[in-house]
Amino acid sequence: MKISVLSDLHFGYAYNSELENDCFDNAEEAIEKSLDSDLIILCGDIFDIRAPKTQTWGKALKILSKPLLHDNPGIKLVNIDKQLKEISQRTLNHIPVIAIHGNHERLVKGEINTVEALENAGLVIHLHLNTIVFEKDGVKVAIHGMSSVPERYAKDVLDKWNPKPIEGCVNILLLHQSIDPYVYSPLEPPSLTLSNLPKGFDIIIDGHLHVHGIEKLNGTILMMPGSTVITQFEKNEANTSKVIGKITIDNEIKTEFTPLETSRKFYYEELSVEKSALTLREQVERKLIQILYSSEHKKKPVVRMKLKGRDINILDKDLREIENKLSDKAILILVKELESQELTEKRELLKNLREQKLSIEELGLNLLKKNLEEFGMEEGFDYETMFHLLSEDQTESALNILLGQQTNLQTFKR
Repeated sequence: MKISVLSDLHFGYAYNSELENDCFDNAEEAIEKSLDSDLIILCGDIFDIRAPKTQTWGKALKILSKPLLHDNPGIKLVNIDKQLKEISQRTLNHIPVIAIHGNHERLVKGEINTVEALENAGLVIHLHLNTIVFEKDGVKVAIHGMSSVPERYAKDVLDKWNPKPIEGCVNILLLHQSIDPYVYSPLEPPSLTLSNLPKGFDIIIDGHLHVHGIEKLNGTILMMPGSTVITQFEKNEANTSKVIGKITIDNEIKTEFTPLETSRKFYYEELSVEKSALTLREQVERKLIQILYSSEHKKKPVVRMKLKGRDINILDKDLREIENKLSDKAILILVKELESQELTEKRELLKNLREQKLSIEELGLNLLKKNLEEFGMEEGFDYETMFHLLSEDQTESALNILLGQQTNLQTFKR
């Protein structure tokens, strides 16, 4: 049995921009390269937003209907623990497509999300806390799917569902969650970890993470297919290609990745800008030329360049002019990460204070003293009383003292 695994297609990403067709181009190639499979799995975030535009729906439906143009490859449904819609026979008569929804598609309870809408059209079979079993040539595969839930609830929802591997089947668990240490966003820490994932499954497939990889966990294969399109433009995405996952089940289980050839090349560079005879534009252009001539590009590449420097003044206007001038060669994203002597000194001060293992109150008092000294405070100024006024929200009294309108404390030299 052959299974193709796709995730994070993000239909509709970068709408009305130079990158708007990338998600469709890459997804079309991914689906085309999956048509030799017995079964296709979509592991969440098929769409980029919860309410896609009509234009996005039109392009997405055209691509997702491709499996319906091919007859069923001999795989048959054995069992499913949910009531199938009558129209679901449509996908079962062709190459079956199994899907879970991702966080980009998640809606409040009672509303129909985009993946459920695809199921209503007979394009996919949607799983959320469900199991479906297929068989071909004596090989049975049980697919257990949990669609995306808020990260803080993921472990509780998974524990409550408590999916169990089915004897006599190759068991695959589908997720679309952050899994520690594969953290997608520090703003929403994961409740799932490698150690608390369900045991006994042959393969666990996790969407959501945009870079691909395969790990082995005590006999379980953890497959992360990654996204088919670049959306985050972070350093880790520049170091890996866009792929689809392939699973072959015969006498053994084989997993591999097939690269997407139409994917736009993405480069992430950090450039230390220096005060030199070369202008900022010349330094950026020189680095960009090195990148562009490093290999051939079927599409205009995206280059995200972080400009780093110390005591360098870089105007946003200059960056926009550079982007416009080089727009025929690359899609350029210039980001400033500059550091001044003042910022360096303050960072060192904080570091030294932390190393002294001071309390929060002591840290605050030291910082207040340092800042007021920079404004010319006399040595005998009562910093501690001033700190307590501020911490007790008596800002008006503190301001009057600093302005010399109140003399409860010694005034500072002007």
